[in-house]
Amino acid sequence: MPQDPVPQEIAFEQPSAPDAPDIEPVYVHKGKASYYADFFHGRTTASGERFSQNRLTAASRRLPLGSRVTVTNADNGRSVEVVINDRGPYVKGRVIDLSRKAAGELGMIEDGVVNVRVEARPSDQPNRSLRRRLENMVAAVYPDRKPASEPPVTVAERPESDMADTDLGAAE
Repeated sequence: MPQDPVPQEIAFEQPSAPDAPDIEPVYVHKGKASYYADFFHGRTTASGERFSQNRLTAASRRLPLGSRVTVTNADNGRSVEVVINDRGPYVKGRVIDLSRKAAGELGMIEDGVVNVRVEARPSDQPNRSLRRRLENMVAAVYPDRKPASEPPVTVAERPESDMADTDLGAAE
């Protein structure tokens, strides 16, 4: 009589979306990063400001202008926070172009192009509009998660006028 095969243990992959409600969902983009050539220093960016190789800025095709993101070099683990102020990169396979200063912080100057992880957290954004746009991007990636909501606003009731009992409050 043949024996039943021994059941093998099945490994389940952890879902990429966090399950705990206190962990904020993050928009993550993985790919290659490069940095701007010196030729672009002083030119106008898509946001209207002048590009500076000496500031922590970057270009992204997807993330909203003004977003604050954390870029991590996958090869050495170094991270830097940058502000998205331009559009690009326009080279296939690249997800972000960094200023020279940001590239230096990541230790990628000699390599030129490195693998990175770009993370955008809605709570790190400088204004509500950017926060909402990133929450919508996160919702598109993790449809089963609700975006982190802002605390409810309490509206105070308007007190009744003390003027009702005076001549000023009475109709004539």
